[in-house]
Amino acid sequence: MNYGIFRSQPIMTINDLAQIGSHNKRDKKAYKSNPNIKLELTKNNIELVPLAEKYVKGFKLLVKDYEKEYNERMKTERPERKKTFNEMLNKSKSVVADELMFTATHKFFDNMSKDEIMRWADTCMYFVYNDLGYKKEQILHATIHMDELTPHIHCVVVPLVKKLDKRTNTERLTIPKKQYIKDNIHLSELQDVYNLRLRENGFELERGIKGSDRKHQKVKEFKKTTRYYKNKVTTINKNLDNAMNEFEEKMKTTKNTLIDKEYVKVRKDTFDSMQNVIKETKKVMEFQPKMEQLFNEVNTFSKSHQTLEKENNNLQREVKALTTRNQNLTKENNHLKDYLKAILEAIKHFFRELLQIGNEPTKEATTTEIKDYFDNNDFDMNDVVEISRGTSKEDELFDYVKAPNYLRTSKKSYNGKDKDDFEISL
Repeated sequence: MNYGIFRSQPIMTINDLAQIGSHNKRDKKAYKSNPNIKLELTKNNIELVPLAEKYVKGFKLLVKDYEKEYNERMKTERPERKKTFNEMLNKSKSVVADELMFTATHKFFDNMSKDEIMRWADTCMYFVYNDLGYKKEQILHATIHMDELTPHIHCVVVPLVKKLDKRTNTERLTIPKKQYIKDNIHLSELQDVYNLRLRENGFELERGIKGSDRKHQKVKEFKKTTRYYKNKVTTINKNLDNAMNEFEEKMKTTKNTLIDKEYVKVRKDTFDSMQNVIKETKKVMEFQPKMEQLFNEVNTFSKSHQTLEKENNNLQREVKALTTRNQNLTKENNHLKDYLKAILEAIKHFFRELLQIGNEPTKEATTTEIKDYFDNNDFDMNDVVEISRGTSKEDELFDYVKAPNYLRTSKKSYNGKDKDDFEISL
């Protein structure tokens, strides 16, 4: 099965926005952290909402009215509370922007033409505009990366809106964190809608596994933490090696080491080197438990992920069994539909016979029954026309189902049967 994937990632600072912009616009010369990026294929990337400038400059142009409004407000603010626009954005609990990411499992894109990829991308952007509710002027940049293993869309949006400031009872521009995606429950609901849009446009993709976003964020969090710890360990080891080398050199060159029964006398610089070794060793000892804790967390998460994979395999088997059962039910249902169709045909002929040969009370009762069948969608307009045409109840029933006048008979034989009537036994 192929899965459609939609994720949302908040961008909290201007610096983060600049870093994401460098990645999305391929401004870096090399991508050592992501060997999947093939720079020779970058020319195939597709701009959905182009941005000529770098992200920060584009962002400043997009929010220029917001910055102007904020700076005006700061003119009357107390000195100790004044902040620059950038300081306010970076320290705020709100976001600078949001990054929306759309993709699918790799096999979905196998042998897919550029036109079909564009149709998929248009479906994603329709979702951004019509279901998430973003306006064109709120889209900072949107691009399809075709230079990685799996095509995917990065769409960076700035949820700049006017909201009521309850303190001053005035409307102010702001970039709220939860304007368009309120929480994880709402995100899950939106992912359901996204999957519906894909299916409506003929893309046979299953909805992504619920909760996978949280796993994805956890993996990103672990990668970020382990990268920090790796750098930290490298620095600690380097500092300890340097301290040890320096101490050994001092011990080699020191000449006035005096040893008696209770004391060892060394030069001050040699002693300082020894103290430095002790200090760096303590750093290693203090950091080791943190490394152990991280290892345990990653190990636990990995085992949990393996359990989820097993559960997923079990679910796949259940789905396969349900699919087989559903196919059998579909066959039975089709058989019942054919049987019901035959019964309704017989009823239609029976009702027509009653309208032709029955007495007036029988005709009245039959007319009421025909109307009920029509109201319940068991008969359509053509069925009612076929039953009543040429009978004394033609006008009443034609009017009831709003049948066109050209179907009415020019000459009615209320007392006899039409030559094409079907004979049934009563």
